[in-house]
Amino acid sequence: MGRRYGVSSKLATASAQLPARNRQRAIESHSVTDTIFVLNGPNLNLLGMREPEIYGHDTLDDIAGMLEDRARALDLVVDVRQSNHEGHLIDWLHEAQATGAKAVLLNSGALTHTSLALYDAIRSITTPVIEVHISNPAAREAYRHHSYVGMAARGTIAGFGATSYLLALEAAARF
Repeated sequence: MGRRYGVSSKLATASAQLPARNRQRAIESHSVTDTIFVLNGPNLNLLGMREPEIYGHDTLDDIAGMLEDRARALDLVVDVRQSNHEGHLIDWLHEAQATGAKAVLLNSGALTHTSLALYDAIRSITTPVIEVHISNPAAREAYRHHSYVGMAARGTIAGFGATSYLLALEAAARF
């Protein structure tokens, strides 16, 4: 069975098939207020294998399944994506704004502590962004204590393992 996450939103798929001049019109006319973007940054594709003593045994696919189940119960839709490239995360933040997403859950991994570009992208959109971390960065190495993402996000949920995503989804449902 393949991965559940990736660039798979209905709008992204549908608009990619349109001629370039019609893509922006499709995005602008599409008002999706029940969609939550769940964006995952570098190395999160390795969840379940990478340092399970810190990040647990759940894979990103497991987390996507948990989120999809809970979103259905909340009458929401999740669009779960992962990239090891900062620019993709920025483009997806912009897309969340352009498509009228209800909120963004963002686990930017190590980019949390280094990316002024993500800080600027979050500040440039009105879509609420919730920073999510599986571990608790404040209880880890000193360089993880500073978060550019957290400085721009509406709030942060961290340290509850994969449940951090579910808690963030519950919070986003209230926007």
